[in-house]
Amino acid sequence: MADHNFDVVILGGGSGGYAAALRSAQLGKSVALIEKDKLGGTCLHRGCIPTKALLHSAEVADTVKESATYGVQSTFGAIDMPAVNAYRNTIVDRLFKGLTGLVNSKSITVVSGEGRLVGPKTIQVNGDNYTGENIVLASGSYSRSLPGLEIGGRVITSEHALQLNFVPNKVIVLGGGVIGVEFASIWKSFGAEVTIVEGLPSLVPNEDAAVSKALERAFRKRGIDFKTGVRFSGVEQHEHGVVVSLESGEKLEAEVLLVAVGRGPNTAGLGYEEQGIQMDRGYVLTNDRLQTNIPGVYAAGDIVPGLQLAHRGFQQGIFIAEEIAGLKPAVIDENGIPKVTYCEPEIASVGLTEAKAAETFGAENISTYEYNLGGNGKSQILGTAGFIKLIRKNDGPIIGVHMIGSRVGEQIGEAQLIVNWEAYPEDVASLIHAHPTMNEAIGEAHLAIAGKPLHAHA
Repeated sequence: MADHNFDVVILGGGSGGYAAALRSAQLGKSVALIEKDKLGGTCLHRGCIPTKALLHSAEVADTVKESATYGVQSTFGAIDMPAVNAYRNTIVDRLFKGLTGLVNSKSITVVSGEGRLVGPKTIQVNGDNYTGENIVLASGSYSRSLPGLEIGGRVITSEHALQLNFVPNKVIVLGGGVIGVEFASIWKSFGAEVTIVEGLPSLVPNEDAAVSKALERAFRKRGIDFKTGVRFSGVEQHEHGVVVSLESGEKLEAEVLLVAVGRGPNTAGLGYEEQGIQMDRGYVLTNDRLQTNIPGVYAAGDIVPGLQLAHRGFQQGIFIAEEIAGLKPAVIDENGIPKVTYCEPEIASVGLTEAKAAETFGAENISTYEYNLGGNGKSQILGTAGFIKLIRKNDGPIIGVHMIGSRVGEQIGEAQLIVNWEAYPEDVASLIHAHPTMNEAIGEAHLAIAGKPLHAHA
């Protein structure tokens, strides 16, 4: 057994962990980064990047099918899943190679193996001890299931779905959140029959109610079936598929059941509780500066209660590195974190929903406006429908931006600046937005809520 000492020892090489490592090294700290699998974690290898690659293949498939609408004659043949997977793997491999090279160039000691916290400031890997003046826990998350629902065979999670080398004829997706609607969108574009089962009253229930309703309308139009407010009760597998039972008594048949009921914190068996770290249902509890109840021990990413987003973990990793270095970074505002769901149509949002804003400030103290993309030239060229919804405090700043439509995820950058910099509608309305762009719709929406609508009825 050997002992190694560093300024910062990080457990987990995903978005939060590698960001903490890179920024700590940049600030002159000696760093050990421990990862049992591959640098980049779930996001790069089993989440964000591979799923978005599949979604791009799905977009191409839809474009080919609809090409005659645009005066282009083409014929859609079939989805070649081995070729789709090869394309996806090329993207992942290229990014992994780049990340590995970047980390190695920064004098960061990368330790391969499964780490476990064996002391307040010591992580053991492969029999060796890595002790840090500061510890960063960033061990990520795993795909949840439901009590009594075993994963295996034709009952799969998103990780298994990414490895399929065929397109199922018929799929049931259990869960209408981000992961569920993204895979439903992919499979529908690839030619599968899809049914989503969501126990809550709406799809994407964490989004603004208007966005949820709009997605449901769009999915109906696309032929994606969904059942909301109905709970799953059981599943039986047979040679050719699954039979899913709902508490309503209805039974659904499909080739595959995708379990997409969220992700849980990957903390079991890592020694956190044994070393006295305060936990709640598997999550690591921290203060607003991401420090645990043990001084010098921090946590980042999906193991910290809140939004489970790669960019949140990434920013938290940077924050922790700067906190350790004494730079006193500004506390991350969870309400200011942008979210994107990459189904078709896309969803993008930042800030408070209308319901949350009304609860926080009182319904009489807020105003809302929905700008329909029907008035946006580029949206018409692309053939997309949807809207941009703004929420403001009366005589105050914009506190929420909620969008649905093709490619609206690319508009979230300006939206998050508006919310985080507490811009007033008049501030944005005076800015020039290039024409014709979808981004122009953000300007039009702000003109309208500022009381001077042009390409809008208000």
